[in-house]
Amino acid sequence: MKTVDVKPHRTKIVATVGPASDAHEQLTGLINAGVDVFRLNLSHGGLDSHLERLARIRAACLEADRPVAILADLPGPKIRAGSFGETGVVVSPGQEISLMFGSAESNGSVIHVEYAGLLSDVAAGDRVALGDGDITLGVVEVRADSVHTIVRTGGRLRGKPGVHLPGDRLQLATPTDEDLVLAVEMATAGVDFLAVSFVRKAADLLKVRGALVAAGLVCPALVAKIETRGGVEELTSIIEVADAVMVARGDLGIDCPLEEVPHLQKRIIRECVEAGVPVITATQMLESMIKAPAPTRAEVSDVANAVFDGTDAVMLSGETAIGDQPVLVIETMGRIIEAAERQASYLQWGSRLGRVQRRTDSEGELLVTQALTHAAWQASIDVAARAIVCCTVTGRTARAMARFRPLATLIAASPDDAAARRLALVWGVIPLMVGTYRSTDELVWQSVERVVLSGLAGPGDHVLVLAGDPLSGYGSTDVMRVVRVR
Repeated sequence: MKTVDVKPHRTKIVATVGPASDAHEQLTGLINAGVDVFRLNLSHGGLDSHLERLARIRAACLEADRPVAILADLPGPKIRAGSFGETGVVVSPGQEISLMFGSAESNGSVIHVEYAGLLSDVAAGDRVALGDGDITLGVVEVRADSVHTIVRTGGRLRGKPGVHLPGDRLQLATPTDEDLVLAVEMATAGVDFLAVSFVRKAADLLKVRGALVAAGLVCPALVAKIETRGGVEELTSIIEVADAVMVARGDLGIDCPLEEVPHLQKRIIRECVEAGVPVITATQMLESMIKAPAPTRAEVSDVANAVFDGTDAVMLSGETAIGDQPVLVIETMGRIIEAAERQASYLQWGSRLGRVQRRTDSEGELLVTQALTHAAWQASIDVAARAIVCCTVTGRTARAMARFRPLATLIAASPDDAAARRLALVWGVIPLMVGTYRSTDELVWQSVERVVLSGLAGPGDHVLVLAGDPLSGYGSTDVMRVVRVR
């Protein structure tokens, strides 16, 4: 029987694995500290190293007996500058710099950009960002063979920094050919999630899904990374085909004015929660803890506000991949989340969502799920339920229930191990493995018994159960029962 992983907080934690955290001892420490999903950033390192990390993660999870999921993050289209060398070059505000197409070395007067559409995809007045966006250039004029710019914010450029051009005019395709190759390798290796970078439209996700199906593979859950204005504008259609969404604030804050990012974050989270699609808030959440033993007050407020916004999960990148104390970071994140959740207005959140009418499919299955989960949320308040149990094969009912952010403990009883791991990303859901049963009655009673044996409910507690005919398969949830434990 697998360990039931009950944490003092319900917002999930995603941790990036890197050199600081990929040894067995560190992975075990991170699992015990509260990681729900491990992220492999495929933009750094070779395929073999990531496959080795994946194997070590699975071994650590098996030893810890915890249902932790694995997310592989595809690189996406990247534009890079020609190398500035190891020591780098300092550029200062007001300095004139020419951008030219090519891969030759760059210097303080000419930056070579590895993008053939450079001259056609920028215009006077545009902003060009370099690296993490700290260094910016203003486009003055597009000439016959170069782009004339003036440095707005300066700094040191090293190596081959990324070049961020206006996202709405770029001719880069998402996913890239490299992304599709990596997607096949990661799906073959059995990752639970694939994050697709720079998603601008629903078709970008469908292309990845189609490539995996054509290869005869079971497609992992697809995470749409929203990091361009185009992605925000197409958010509704992207949500309809995505299994999860990531608010990738790093590139989003480069493609859009920084002051817009907090509002865009709230909008993306709100739309995802209303649709029952898990949403991750990412980038620089506890950045100072890469080196420092404690976060800044601003970082604590940032994490807390993501919780108040209703995010399903918060993600750590360099903090756990290259940071000095990855386990301490997870413990700190957990405490911040727990304190924020004590102040969150979940009753008001659920009440507002109960008035949101979502679209339904041709057979009305989504409408039935919405009605049933809304009724369960209200009933759980009326009877002060200790737990809500969603008997689910795919996890869809549990995701729909989680959007109400119920006060009762939310449990997903599933016979499918892969579906249970994918629910590790969904707010508040505790995956619980159960057997396969032949009738709804047997499914309900066996699930309640499993909940009681796991210590999630006891004598006198009310438990709500959402279930259906276990022989009907996908989309069959149509029954709600209130069970009093004796």
